[in-house]
Amino acid sequence: MPANLSPEYYRAEEEYRKAATPHQRLDALKKMLSAIPKHKGTEKMQADLKKRIAAQREEIQHSGRKKGFSYRVEKEGGGQVVLAGGPNSGKSQLAAGLSCTPVEVAPYPYSTRMPHPVMMTYEDIQIQLVDVPPVCSEHMEYWVPTIIRSADLVVLVADLSADDVLEKLEDCIQVLTDAKIDLVAYKPKEDFWASVAKKCTRLVGTKLDVAGARDNWEVVRELYVKKFSMSAVSAQTGEAIDRLREEIFLTLNIIRVYSKPPGKDADMHQPFVLGRGSTVFDFANTVHRDFAERLKFARLWGHGKFEGQRVNRDYVLKDKDVVELHL
Repeated sequence: MPANLSPEYYRAEEEYRKAATPHQRLDALKKMLSAIPKHKGTEKMQADLKKRIAAQREEIQHSGRKKGFSYRVEKEGGGQVVLAGGPNSGKSQLAAGLSCTPVEVAPYPYSTRMPHPVMMTYEDIQIQLVDVPPVCSEHMEYWVPTIIRSADLVVLVADLSADDVLEKLEDCIQVLTDAKIDLVAYKPKEDFWASVAKKCTRLVGTKLDVAGARDNWEVVRELYVKKFSMSAVSAQTGEAIDRLREEIFLTLNIIRVYSKPPGKDADMHQPFVLGRGSTVFDFANTVHRDFAERLKFARLWGHGKFEGQRVNRDYVLKDKDVVELHL
């Protein structure tokens, strides 16, 4: 029997995807359960929603007992990127280099014990980087997969100074596979009910300045070039760090759109961040839900279009488009 889900359900599901706090996620899950049709075709979905609601309540209670720590990192900026890798892979130093933020960097393994979010600037937007404890078969904090599952992008970090870099990489990938996380090179279609989370991944080799690292990088490239997009950097010297910032932005598959109120100048300092492929209607809905419902047309500036060209609501936007909404 088909589920025949209502518009109210899909709106609640969208609220869940955009929720930034545990309480917001709980409220959205409750709305989804309330809006879902009650018949045999939705029994499995109802049961899953009830489990998610119970788990969310437990997380809120746990967070209340341990103030200052949560098993989720609230998303900020244009996207959330988790740095995942084995012990001493260079994750913390990479996060520091990309964000220009002091991060605890130690020469011994397992120095990262808690999720450490920092903000990376790319042109006119901020992108959140999250350094998490090591991912390896020897030991992994049980909550790390939860943070990786909710991220927009995984940066798989490989220590190019290590002779056993391939073994460490395979170990990290296998541990995540066992945790039902599949690292892929593309932006997967979001599947709310999937038991295995497919996560868009970029492989980044670190410590490129160390002797022998470039030779190891060639070996890594040969084996993984068909599986992931790849970069090699030195956070110590800054080599290729600026290029990696741009590569992370592009791999996130997002665009920036600037709002121009009718009769006024466009706000070029605070762009709206949307997924690539978003339309004028999506932009209007991001600005305000009422705008999407009342939208008649829009005018567009940018990318070879004549200034103020009139476009309809299903027009697909590009990075750095300027849009004027008419209601």
